[in-house]
Amino acid sequence: MRLVGDERVVAGPYRVAHLAARCVGLVTEAAGELSRSRGTEPGPVSVDVRHAAESFRSERHLLLDGAPVGDLWAPLSGDYRARDGWVRLHCNYPHHEAAVRTVLGDDVAAAVAARDADDVVESVLAAGGAAAALRSPAAWADHPQGRAVAALPVVTVERVGDGPRRTLPRADRPLAGVRVLDLTHVIAGPVCGRTLAAHGADVLHIGAQHLPVMRPVLVDTGFGKRSARLDLRESEDSARLRDLWADADVMVQSYRPDSLASKGFGPSDAPQGTVLVTLSAYGEVGPWRGRRGFDSLLQLATGIAYRDSDAPVPLPAQALDHGTGWLAALGVITALRRRAAVGGTWHVRVSLARTALWLDSLGRVDSVEDQAPVDAYLSEVDSQLGRVRHVRVPGDLPGAPPRWDHGPHVPGSDPATWW
Repeated sequence: MRLVGDERVVAGPYRVAHLAARCVGLVTEAAGELSRSRGTEPGPVSVDVRHAAESFRSERHLLLDGAPVGDLWAPLSGDYRARDGWVRLHCNYPHHEAAVRTVLGDDVAAAVAARDADDVVESVLAAGGAAAALRSPAAWADHPQGRAVAALPVVTVERVGDGPRRTLPRADRPLAGVRVLDLTHVIAGPVCGRTLAAHGADVLHIGAQHLPVMRPVLVDTGFGKRSARLDLRESEDSARLRDLWADADVMVQSYRPDSLASKGFGPSDAPQGTVLVTLSAYGEVGPWRGRRGFDSLLQLATGIAYRDSDAPVPLPAQALDHGTGWLAALGVITALRRRAAVGGTWHVRVSLARTALWLDSLGRVDSVEDQAPVDAYLSEVDSQLGRVRHVRVPGDLPGAPPRWDHGPHVPGSDPATWW
């Protein structure tokens, strides 16, 4: 893998651009090896570092018919000073905003200022909301959840059952013919599905009419996917999903641990020979395994946003989300190659908290924002939604270049079937 360009192109001390290039490079290399096994010589892998970095904030570059798709942050989302520190509230979904208002009333800033940070967080979480308190990296390392996450690999690829060897036939794209069920939301999980689609997978995203969405992110991560809707509260739709899973190679899900398993879609329910991918916020072990979390919250909780200047300082990209999505795609390709070699049913696990620890371990650089235009990394495509400007897929694989076959589809516009 060859990384091309200076990594000091996004502001801040963390090596965000290097993380992005490494994630892109690892996936592209793995796709190349899979392509070689399918009879196509991939050629040398290289990654333009700035292209990778901009892909890690692709939602910022998104335009639909020449205009922004919508706000990325709700007005109430943000950092608030508590009596003994800082709290971040995530209110991008209506039910999360309602939980915050139930606990803190209409004058949220004043209510937070009158309470300790951990008290605010626990109260908001108990009401069904999403929040995190700022910790230093040292405090996170000493926290029971921090210690639990540190004991995990960056990507866990575990055999959880038997299954026959499934060798993929000759093809000109690494994931051609691979069927992927995408039951994900927000950024990390959808980025995984988008990445797999770029390498040729048939990705079917399953949403539900009653679940809230962040429209800019939904559009940005919809490239190369079909979009259907099922309501797992209905027995007929649940049975339909089970049938789809039986004919899939991969299912990717990013709901809280045990949420889908309680409905019969957990690791023990995986059809023989398939790959299940689980993305979580804080990991699947430890006292916080079931805690709600988003990239901006994890940055505070894990100490990434901590500075001696007191107030939290965010990363220049939702790098924990994007990085975790690319790492999940790496896990999928790894599991598919192992399935081809030895058979089995596989479970891939990644988490934003573990990605944060990896980013922290990369060290620090002095970086400032590169103000040069990014036009070289952008393209436009007509879609069912309109004409979309977007960041192209990063990662150079000459023999099987990654690409999306189409732009994002209207949510729920496709049948819940395989082609």
